[in-house]
Amino acid sequence: MSNAPAAGHALDILTLLASHGEPMPAAAIARELGLPRSSVYHLLTVLADRGFVTHLPEHRRYGLGRTAYEIGSAFSRQGPLQRRARPILTKLVDRTGVNGHFAVLHGSDVLYLIEERAHGRPPLVTDVGVRLPAPLTASGLAILAALPPRQVRAIFPTRDAFVRRGERGPESLPDLKRLLVDTRARTYAVEHDTISPGLASVARAAVDHTGHPLGAFALTFPSAEFDATAEQHLAALVIEAAATLSARLGGRA
Repeated sequence: MSNAPAAGHALDILTLLASHGEPMPAAAIARELGLPRSSVYHLLTVLADRGFVTHLPEHRRYGLGRTAYEIGSAFSRQGPLQRRARPILTKLVDRTGVNGHFAVLHGSDVLYLIEERAHGRPPLVTDVGVRLPAPLTASGLAILAALPPRQVRAIFPTRDAFVRRGERGPESLPDLKRLLVDTRARTYAVEHDTISPGLASVARAAVDHTGHPLGAFALTFPSAEFDATAEQHLAALVIEAAATLSARLGGRA
């Protein structure tokens, strides 16, 4: 029982970091939780060793780490999120006639939870259970674009965290930041030929009441069959689907 208070304080730290949305200084964590600084530093060290938090030394702050994101993704894989997202995705695919999927962030990857194949369309590599590097996919870029910049920095702390396909994909945090700026300005994410030659995708993230991304809807289609205007139409429908799920979960449109 002697470790129970420490476990509770560690969970309080994770809850506080999650509620703030951006990394915090250790002193601010101690102040808000009413804990001694020495205890907070000790707990942060343990949490960092286990991957639950990431230390950003240049900012003297702590943010949620990969393990925290993976646990969040594990919860969503247990069912509630899929049950609400599936009918929205099914309707989206029926309206567009192209393949669609719903994915969540899993560390620095996206994990595909649901795939809906349109009639007559071939299967995709983004089958249920497949993981792909988030920065290479439209779904991943949509989710990352909805995260605070410091959380993105926590997920991709070094150049080693980036995986490329040939010459495609960002190879550093500045590269990724530029992609995310473009994604936010466009209001949806795009990917052309990176995952599968000849195929393109558009995606948009659904968010909870705090604005935190829960997952992303995406449509994948042959580039040759869709010009820029048609692609924008698909993107508008993906944005509508994400807004519908956000509203049903009490989030922002």
